Amino acid sequence: MLDPLQINVPLFNYTDSKDDKEEIFLEPISLKHFSVKYSLSGFRNIIRQIRKRNYDDLNWHRLAQIADLLSLTHGFTNLLCTEHLAERWKQVGVIPYPHQIKTAEKVLQEFQGLAILADEVGLGKTIEAGIILKEYMLRGLVKNVLILTPASLCWQWYQELYEKFDIQAGIQKSQWDWEHADILIASIDTAKREPHAKIIQNIPYDMLIIDEAHKLKNSSTAAFKLVNSLQKKYCLMLTATPIQNNLKELYNLITLLKPGQLGSYRSFKKKFMIDMRTPKNPESLRQLLSGVIIRNRRGEGTVEFTKRNVFPILVHLSDAEKRLYNQITNLIRKSSKALPFQTNILPLITLQREVCSSFYAAGLTLEKMAQKYNLGDESDIVKLISEAVNVKQNSKCDIVEKLAAKINDRIIIFTEYKASQEYIRYRLERTNFKTLAFDGSLSRGRKEWVRYLFQKDGGILVSTESGGEGLNFQFCNHVINYDLPWNPMRLEQRIGRIHRLGQTKDVNIYNLVTKNTIEEHIMFLLHEKINMFQMVLGELDAILLHLKLDKSFESQLMNIFIRQDSKEKIHQELENLGNIILEAREEIKKQTWNIF
Repeated sequence: MLDPLQINVPLFNYTDSKDDKEEIFLEPISLKHFSVKYSLSGFRNIIRQIRKRNYDDLNWHRLAQIADLLSLTHGFTNLLCTEHLAERWKQVGVIPYPHQIKTAEKVLQEFQGLAILADEVGLGKTIEAGIILKEYMLRGLVKNVLILTPASLCWQWYQELYEKFDIQAGIQKSQWDWEHADILIASIDTAKREPHAKIIQNIPYDMLIIDEAHKLKNSSTAAFKLVNSLQKKYCLMLTATPIQNNLKELYNLITLLKPGQLGSYRSFKKKFMIDMRTPKNPESLRQLLSGVIIRNRRGEGTVEFTKRNVFPILVHLSDAEKRLYNQITNLIRKSSKALPFQTNILPLITLQREVCSSFYAAGLTLEKMAQKYNLGDESDIVKLISEAVNVKQNSKCDIVEKLAAKINDRIIIFTEYKASQEYIRYRLERTNFKTLAFDGSLSRGRKEWVRYLFQKDGGILVSTESGGEGLNFQFCNHVINYDLPWNPMRLEQRIGRIHRLGQTKDVNIYNLVTKNTIEEHIMFLLHEKINMFQMVLGELDAILLHLKLDKSFESQLMNIFIRQDSKEKIHQELENLGNIILEAREEIKKQTWNIF
């Protein structure tokens, strides 16, 4: 028998002749078990075409070879996309980590394209999803793709797919897009509404990708029902927190992806749940989950993140600033019982935080209050407006100017207020620093342009809270938190814009804290008590949800500040809250996270 890879073509003398009637067959050509007889007339035709130069150049020949290679049936033992994208990854500086390649191989080889990618935050779940998607596309198994994500992440998905995987996707903007884009990125909040939901329910998708999939945990929501009704061959669900509050939510998430994997809810509850948060038979449950969930953790074998250095900087207020702060604090305590807006604590929270940010921001809010309630010149609020106007110094900005000069590199300054943003930029540009503004008023394209300028030219990016989500800034490693959000999740989201996969330098975080104000208490809780800056985002998210607070975290804090008038009592209540958070952290570790 001939070797299956041997090509056996006998030598022969060939003379061109017009007589093509005589069929003289040559010896068989053996190629991979196939034997084909070639006629003399066939060879004559080939030579005629060559003489006429009726052939393509070498580049087309090589392209045809690659196409032929990709059309062959392969297993998923060796990924095609790693070689296919090698040059592109080299150009854009992407080096897939071993855990990302292993995850993609496992989804392709063992999970048949149905998986929950549950890596801890920052380990590159989007990269893993991109590798899997590209591999299926190269093999001709996937063409029609829907990617559902929070609206703020649509552009980031578009950018990641194009830059790293050479995948040209569309971002949904109209009803027309649903049926006319092969690869479409869309907001899940838009998709769940009519008439959009009805349109996409009738489209058979080769692959469905869902980012922030934990938001589908409740089976009674419109988003859950939509995803449950979609036609999909392959499905990837991305979440850093597959368990947030209880095991039923985990059951709902897996049932969406792979119905029947965990049986009926009744049987699942009986076999695997002691109560809503405590698993029973964890080893058996872990085995079931291992067939649908992949969770990589930070550390050896995945990614060792750069160091995170946190520097609390105490800011001493001037006498005029102290006076304004104390007067506003007294007004808030008084207003919580007497003023017309006492039933809504939000204005009080905003005002108390703004006075720690800048007299400019606090003054504008006081002015809005005076106008809204038509207050006269004798009211306390109007008097405070005059007090704010007379404050000529901003001690925080004094510190920022000195810090910016010392760092002498790209810096992102986060503030919660547009008024403070404008004031910070005015102060910095007055001292010849180049600044850029980043806030919610910018269009998606404009935000991307600002990011490009910041990366290309450097300077200082002064951002409101909208910069804490959506775009990533790994090329910068300095963050100044000009004022502190009271919700620790929002603070971590800010830092996560730069301290993530792709960051090559240690990250420096400078938190400006005004002495003898609420900010000092907040910093005690977040930094000293619960050491929030060293937590993983997914862990922090799970803890806050686990607490089941009857009010928002910000309102919980505000109630403490309003009820207590001494530093010692406030400190004690925050100490108690910190203990509750730490206890919740330990409980979650014991009860739920150990099943992965």
